[in-house]
Amino acid sequence: MKKVLLAAVALVLSFGAKAQIESHVKWSYAAKRLSPTEAVVFLKATIDDGWHVYGLNVPDGGPIKTSFTFAKSKDYSPVGVPTQPTPIKKYESTFKMDVTYFEKSVIFQQKIKLKSAGATTVKGQLEYMTCNDHKCLPPEDIDFTIPVGK
Repeated sequence: MKKVLLAAVALVLSFGAKAQIESHVKWSYAAKRLSPTEAVVFLKATIDDGWHVYGLNVPDGGPIKTSFTFAKSKDYSPVGVPTQPTPIKKYESTFKMDVTYFEKSVIFQQKIKLKSAGATTVKGQLEYMTCNDHKCLPPEDIDFTIPVGK
């Protein structure tokens, strides 16, 4: 009986620990076909008030920059590098350097070359780090899947 009770307590505690994981950024995705052989994928971060995510171009030795890795595919290939709107640039004493970041929301874009005129799915992984004025959370890796219609 004690073993069953201990197992039940451990199970409840593990669910409670999972519920306490902080997440202050929600990601959403979309795509727009530009031509039969070209599309743009959009990766949008919606950021909680008081928090920020870092831009694509953060110097080494600073926080983890936002980055995207696209899965290899016979259906598409990335063209160039991801783009971002103009970020906020500010000196952060924590990192002792100027960093670029976004508050509230940001939409990153990546041009894609399509190898056929049919519908396809762009897959990959993004990495980002979020901070506020008091702390930074560990970097997160998120898998994404973005349908690109005809």
